[in-house]
Amino acid sequence: MPSSIHPVVRRQTIADALRRTAQRLPAKTAIVCGDTQWTYAEFDALVSRLAAGLAGIGVAQGDKVAVLARNSHGFAALRFALARRGAVMVPINFMLKADEVAYILRHAGARTLATDSGLAELARAAAALDTQVAQYLWLPSEDPSEPVAGMHAFDTLAACTDPLPDVSLGSYDLAQIVYTSGTESTPKGAMLTHDAVLWQYVSCVINADIAEDDRALHALPLYHCAQLDVFFGPAIYIGSSNVITARPVPDNLLALIERHGITSFFAPPTVWIALLRSPLFDAAKLKHLAKGYYGASIMPVEVLKELAARLPSVRLWNLYGQTEIAPLATMLGPNDQLRKPGSCGKAVINVETRVVDDAMRDVAVGEVGEIVHRSPHLMLGYFNDPERTKAAFEGDWFHSGDLAVIDDEGYITVVDRKKDMIKTGGENVASREVEEMVYRLPAVSEVAVIGLPDPKWVEAVTAVIVVKAGQTLTEAEVVAHCNQHMAAFKSPKRVVFTDSLPKNPSGKLLKRELRQRYTN
Repeated sequence: MPSSIHPVVRRQTIADALRRTAQRLPAKTAIVCGDTQWTYAEFDALVSRLAAGLAGIGVAQGDKVAVLARNSHGFAALRFALARRGAVMVPINFMLKADEVAYILRHAGARTLATDSGLAELARAAAALDTQVAQYLWLPSEDPSEPVAGMHAFDTLAACTDPLPDVSLGSYDLAQIVYTSGTESTPKGAMLTHDAVLWQYVSCVINADIAEDDRALHALPLYHCAQLDVFFGPAIYIGSSNVITARPVPDNLLALIERHGITSFFAPPTVWIALLRSPLFDAAKLKHLAKGYYGASIMPVEVLKELAARLPSVRLWNLYGQTEIAPLATMLGPNDQLRKPGSCGKAVINVETRVVDDAMRDVAVGEVGEIVHRSPHLMLGYFNDPERTKAAFEGDWFHSGDLAVIDDEGYITVVDRKKDMIKTGGENVASREVEEMVYRLPAVSEVAVIGLPDPKWVEAVTAVIVVKAGQTLTEAEVVAHCNQHMAAFKSPKRVVFTDSLPKNPSGKLLKRELRQRYTN
């Protein structure tokens, strides 16, 4: 219905969310990072100055601004300043090589690249590979650092006194393009609007109990949508206090949790495992920790039981989703952790989720199917990629690519990625099921199960295992244990022992790298 009301009156953008929190809680601590501390009023005012500074160096509404940087107060401020300017953020995985970064810069058409001192060399090397990058923005780091010559300095831009130009920005405008780290030959850029991200914030606040009185530690990379948009963004939206670090290692994490009285912390299972194995782990020093979150990969049931035993006062949530849904889709809450171990729960409040067969029919209880979603969280599509966009939304549902089963109470359990299902000797084997079995062995610290080419089996079920310090384990023991408890075709045909498993900065196991490493 036509309306004479100006769109700005009803506007809800990411930057508006910060301003409203600053108006409600001006004196409350918003950001702590290294020696930097800002209240919400200070944070909001700095974001406005930085947005004006960006306008002053030619960043226009709709421009793509790439960010190749580790976690810092500078990253946090830039995230909201870009939203306030109406520019589109393109966060980039800092573990990529120069040519991989360059692909994203070219594909997104970014003309401005933000980086920090530690990644400046990589940023320049990537930008030199036939990209449109014309200027750099230097961001401060958690530890003191000096601006890089030839780059616009964060502090200078954040001291801008010019008025911020008006922007005709709406809720449905593009806020960010997040490139997937997936399994395909080239990454895909998920286009997410302001309203998609904000609807997702609402789901996080309601279903993950993100609260104003939280003291949250943000340690996993902010370039990744889980830390950025499931935890940091909703915490700003609701008014939590936020400690930011770029070092997600046990000694630093345990010290920060104790020093700042952290009450809320997210990490993938690999980081939780590292904390439990650390000689510095002391449950008494984590006495304020009340909420623990995991996601990005599946938490082994045995590790879940250990967490419950060693941190009994910490309530746990399993949050599942993918980049394309901004990213939260389903949640398993504290009361169901041991009742439904391994499950990713049910759809959150603003998501509708089904498990379907290839004909888009709901699968029966216990039958494997693909997870599909409908939600206002969802992306518009893949940037400049209509074919893959069409495939992802076939049948008017978003296809996750994850395989799952659903039980008689409607709880969903992911069993594998479609691409990770092992086809061995004519049978399908879910690597997750085998991993859970191997984790029952007390000597196992971590395991990844993959399929490797084999002349007899086509793909051989292979367990790659990290053994706990001071303990021993043999291939024969692993195979005998699995053969005792599961069908022979599911048991590992090969066992490889290694010192560590490859992971990306968000803690996700890189099974593709393992396949490449051990194929020959």
